[in-house]
Amino acid sequence: MRVATWNVNSIRARVDRVVDWLKREDIDVLAMQEIKCRDDQFPVLPFTEAGYDVETHGLNQWNGVAFASRLPMEDIERGFSAMPGFGKPEAGAELPLEARAMSVTVDGVRLWSLYVPNGREVGHAHYDYKLDWLGRLAEQTGAWLTAQPDLPLALMGDWNIAPLDSDVWDIVLFDGATHVSPKERAAFAAFEALGMADVVRRLIPDGYTYWDYKQLRFPRNEGMRIDFILGSPTFAEAVTAAAIHRNERKGTAPSDHVPVVVDLELPEERDPDDRPMIF
Repeated sequence: MRVATWNVNSIRARVDRVVDWLKREDIDVLAMQEIKCRDDQFPVLPFTEAGYDVETHGLNQWNGVAFASRLPMEDIERGFSAMPGFGKPEAGAELPLEARAMSVTVDGVRLWSLYVPNGREVGHAHYDYKLDWLGRLAEQTGAWLTAQPDLPLALMGDWNIAPLDSDVWDIVLFDGATHVSPKERAAFAAFEALGMADVVRRLIPDGYTYWDYKQLRFPRNEGMRIDFILGSPTFAEAVTAAAIHRNERKGTAPSDHVPVVVDLELPEERDPDDRPMIF
């Protein structure tokens, strides 16, 4: 099974490009972030014509996550338990929840599409929200792994964190900035402490996944590595190959992120009646 994640930065602006890439690269399941549309605005038809079913979670013109799969999707969940909200609540209401997380199960593999809050700047309310959001997701991840230690689970998407100094083009320029702060990096490391592994880095140690549109960042290769696939032990053991599709940052009207892809080879479950005969 070939699984990918991609912050598409507005699916309505890039639907043809995304669908063409899905077919060209023989992708089975794509987790998308920053679709920037409501569910009823998502351009489903080009995906279905290409043989993909779509599940979406979009509330407005901001954020939004989705899946496209040519394999059946089950156990669809939008948001996670105890996920914090952000913004201005209506009178007597809790903070509104944003469309930043959804999950599906495909062929027994539990996949999450995540668009982690940006944080804006250290000390900003959005920075605190980001840390709270990640902390609560880590708590949930620990609970999932405790309940199902052998679950092939992947947390995929735009994490808005560069865990290593080498994940940004010049760490000096990021002094005091978000994405590289000690608290954000500690929040990312908390998932690894739970047993979730960066399944791409072990195969591709170097390389960026995001280049800002401004100041010719891409031609100068002034990028960041902020898109990740973190996998449980069972998921990680199944990964046979990985790729960062840098060329998707080229051409007409690209997203500022590129796809990250892994190939999986999961063992088939043995039928309890299909046992070797003993003589």
